[in-house]
Amino acid sequence: MTMTLDAAFFDKLSRLRLAMGHRASMNLTGNRKSTQKGSSTEFSDFREYMPGDDIRRIDWNAYGRLDRLYVKEYMEEKEAVVSILIDTSASMDYGVPKKSERACVLAAAFACMGLNNMDRVMLYDMRQMQQPFVAGGGKRALPRLTDWLAQRSFDGKIDVSEAVRQLPGRGPGVTMIISDFLQESFVDADQEQETVRKILRFLAYRKQKTAFLHVLAAEELSAERFTELTGTRNLIDMEEKSTLRLTLDAGSIRVYEQALQVFLAGLRQECARIGAFYAVCSTETDIYELIFQELRKLYDI
Repeated sequence: MTMTLDAAFFDKLSRLRLAMGHRASMNLTGNRKSTQKGSSTEFSDFREYMPGDDIRRIDWNAYGRLDRLYVKEYMEEKEAVVSILIDTSASMDYGVPKKSERACVLAAAFACMGLNNMDRVMLYDMRQMQQPFVAGGGKRALPRLTDWLAQRSFDGKIDVSEAVRQLPGRGPGVTMIISDFLQESFVDADQEQETVRKILRFLAYRKQKTAFLHVLAAEELSAERFTELTGTRNLIDMEEKSTLRLTLDAGSIRVYEQALQVFLAGLRQECARIGAFYAVCSTETDIYELIFQELRKLYDI
């Protein structure tokens, strides 16, 4: 996976901050106001060091006495967790440019915003939910983060709902789901509402501000592109590897377009009903326009 991002892009991101929608209560240092009161320089407690913690918080005297790493905690300013879940199924490896590339750029952008504000960023490959990439300590973590994204492979099947259910509880924060949502439980109009509702209720219970970033290829969003494919074709399912022989004509293209609109409207309406953010992220949209204009409601500016 190629990451085509330059320094100017990340510099512009440094002016943005993800909106939390509530106060953080994690027992970690950062730039978010906690539910606990006190001065940001007022010592609170010690806890064991976790990978990604700022090493400047390590108490070396305690290490000398106990032979274990501990970090100091302070009262008011706490670290929030930004969880970014990336769909790495085979259907994401489609389009020009590919949906997988757009997903990784979005993940890098929002991770950068979190790191700029000293939030704890957790990146999840939905195929390996038990092995997240943990980034903390500010912008210094960005090179390792982009390397991790570049190593993602997009193949096989993924159950988005099951992946979300495996998300560990880490206190209030932001959860971003980056996917094309092209699995039966979302695409089937009879199942879509209940599937989305269960995910959003689960994340609301976990006190998450949730964002669905719906990544679709330009070819998938524009029925006009199909006019080049009229006639009898063999359509191959990228995940199941099954083949469907289909005659494409003006009528079948209209059916597709109607089904697409129902699909998008279902996701949008459920997210709006529960207060989650939803946006279609087309691979055709310029990344600057997408990040700095179309997704601006996600930020505290």
